[in-house]
Amino acid sequence: MYFYKNEFVHKNDIHISPDDRGYYFGDGIYEVFRVYQGELYEASAHMQRLERTASEVRIQLPYTSDEIIVILNKLIQQNELIEGTVYLQITRGEAPRAHPFPIQAKPILLAYCSEVKRPLATIQNGIKAITEPDIRWLRCDLKTLNLLPNVLAKQAALDAGVQEVVLHRDGTVTECSASNIMIIKDAILYTHPANHLILHGITRAVVLRLAHALGIPVKDVAFTTEQLLQADEAFITGTTVEITPLIQIDGQAIGSGTPGPLTAKLQTEFERTFLK
Repeated sequence: MYFYKNEFVHKNDIHISPDDRGYYFGDGIYEVFRVYQGELYEASAHMQRLERTASEVRIQLPYTSDEIIVILNKLIQQNELIEGTVYLQITRGEAPRAHPFPIQAKPILLAYCSEVKRPLATIQNGIKAITEPDIRWLRCDLKTLNLLPNVLAKQAALDAGVQEVVLHRDGTVTECSASNIMIIKDAILYTHPANHLILHGITRAVVLRLAHALGIPVKDVAFTTEQLLQADEAFITGTTVEITPLIQIDGQAIGSGTPGPLTAKLQTEFERTFLK
């Protein structure tokens, strides 16, 4: 079952108008929620980010946050989802194609569930990545539908035979095509500040809380591609990737070329906290 235009419907019964501004302008916002044991992971944090993005792009949410959570929980129940994701998208609505905001259009909410297993192999063994210039716009903190640069970056990774792209602006690492990135050097965790150049990841925030609980020093300081390659450990964070070690970048091993001990410690604490 899907939720679309105020009702729960089957996928085949959904008809999206070619006048939907999400279709021809990417004029919309979204969130991807993880579901563990039938429960939404960090639902409140996701909703706070959705509200902030909606406010910044001037889209009026069609429901309150509490109402949206009720809708998502009903979707989970109707789809009998135990482990997976819930995708939520809100566009500005339907209107003839013109750049200015339409006066009469009403925002449209679409949501659905997917069964997605935890990527245990990559979480345990790590992944490889390449680096590329970050050519995206300057509001990467907003979770909008405009993802073509991310799509191109992810495809570049696959074309290179790796799993991810580490993006940088003139040598300063920002994030990855679909995840945040952190490094560990001399037992200190470094992460790019949560400003307009990166998405304020939900799992990123969780990891920072876990690091604090474990007594791992954290520095909100941007690092360079050179510092990345010299790191003792590196890992990405995200809703679907959780905490995944980066073991090789641009063909060069990170640290020992295997998942590091502090990364493993954070993974263990994540599982203890959310996967009881």
